[in-house]
Amino acid sequence: MAVATGLSLMLALPALAQTVRLTVQPPTDPTLRISKHIYGHFAEHLGRCVYDGFWVDQGLNVPKQGRIRMDIVEALRNIKVANLRWPGGCYADAYHWRDGVGPTAQRPQTINTWWGDAVEDNSFGTHEFLELCKLIGAEPYLAANVGSGTVQEMANWMEYLNSNADTPLTRQRGQNGHPEPYGVMMWGIGNESWGCGGNMTVDYYTDVYKRYATFAHNYPGSPKLKRIVSGANGDDANWTETCMRNIPLDQMWGLTLHQYTLPTGNWTGSKGKATGFNEQEYFSTMKNCLKMEAVVTKHAAIMDQYDKDKKVALLVDEWGVWTDVEPGTNPGFLYQQNSLRDALVAGTTLNIFNNHCDRVRGANLAQAVNVLQALVLTDKERMLLTPTYHVFDLYQVHQDAQFVPLQFTSPEYVLNGQKLPALNASASKDANGAVHISLVNLDTKKPLQLAAALPGVNWKTVSGRILTSANVNDYNTFDNPNKVKLADFKDAKKRGANLAVELPPQSVLVLALK
Repeated sequence: MAVATGLSLMLALPALAQTVRLTVQPPTDPTLRISKHIYGHFAEHLGRCVYDGFWVDQGLNVPKQGRIRMDIVEALRNIKVANLRWPGGCYADAYHWRDGVGPTAQRPQTINTWWGDAVEDNSFGTHEFLELCKLIGAEPYLAANVGSGTVQEMANWMEYLNSNADTPLTRQRGQNGHPEPYGVMMWGIGNESWGCGGNMTVDYYTDVYKRYATFAHNYPGSPKLKRIVSGANGDDANWTETCMRNIPLDQMWGLTLHQYTLPTGNWTGSKGKATGFNEQEYFSTMKNCLKMEAVVTKHAAIMDQYDKDKKVALLVDEWGVWTDVEPGTNPGFLYQQNSLRDALVAGTTLNIFNNHCDRVRGANLAQAVNVLQALVLTDKERMLLTPTYHVFDLYQVHQDAQFVPLQFTSPEYVLNGQKLPALNASASKDANGAVHISLVNLDTKKPLQLAAALPGVNWKTVSGRILTSANVNDYNTFDNPNKVKLADFKDAKKRGANLAVELPPQSVLVLALK
């Protein structure tokens, strides 16, 4: 009886499939690119992201360069991490860069009052971070201390890193092992200035920003600075509008936005479980994830009013799933598991960013290792790649590729009378002429039959890789690190000039047309 039931479900599967007609449209702007910096990440001094993540004890039996953990470096290098944001986050506005330079034994111990009152020995500082970025191949994105620091402190940090003149600060840099300038371009001027960065009003912050930006100097021989404004929390339109109105365009390269996905949507109570959730909880998570589309659209429209030429980038430099911490772990360390659901959130969110690449030109998933929606989890010598990591592996083909518009009407994913669009997608064309289409099916039960027209696309073959699993709450463990993993995809066919695809439920798929 059980066998017959399983067989009947398998036979019924095609009847459940919904057909979607999709058109890969000719680009209206051939110069528009999906910035590689959308594929950035975040390394805050929080929990086990830096210490016991990137930076490990000398005695730990893993590949290391100094104390930098090289298996993590290799994993991030493989997905072409474009930039890495540091030292925070809330920690940035409590961090004083001089504490983290010079002989390690002479660096002071401080308290990380934001995250678990952990003792910070400052053994991982500016030089160590920049070495990490070099090893990964990522551009460093530094956050300057505006909340508890001074203009002079920030200006000195910039001189220390970027000047090639003979000054006490540059001589100190040489004594600390790096005679040549680093040439750091990306600088956040404060972080969450509406909250942990100082609880400022937006009018006050914009005045503070202009003062700091005035002293953020460009140095001969180093790249021009990309000064980045601490932007809005979620859909706070007033914050964005006031920043765009009050700050001259030539004083800012970018404006940030922080938007997290909470399964419950509730900051003050339980945020929701990382594992063991039911379908209703999954549905609520995806509903909250999809709010990113409206939030980005809202802020982009405000920016357009003041910056019609789109000179200022919107950087969603904190995003991702935020759940309750894993039971038994330090609540200040924000350690959570990472399931197929989180991968579907990642694929969906990256599709949104790709489709808004005219304005969204940077983003940073929170966070890279052992914190929130991490790419990598570690347990002493053991390391695993999360389902979210695999999405970034799939999507790396979009980095700096030409944006290609798509047109389709999504079927609905229906649960208990509630509805969401089942399908989201984005596409690009790389330097070799290959077209890549990333597709996400959020429906947990129904496959999607895609019939795609590709006018103007010359292609002969199609291949793909897919991420899915039997259950939407499946995740990888240290004992079973490959439960949720990438696989080759065979259900895409060329039919005449068109493309036919059967997209399974709860899956992320990237196709390559060559």
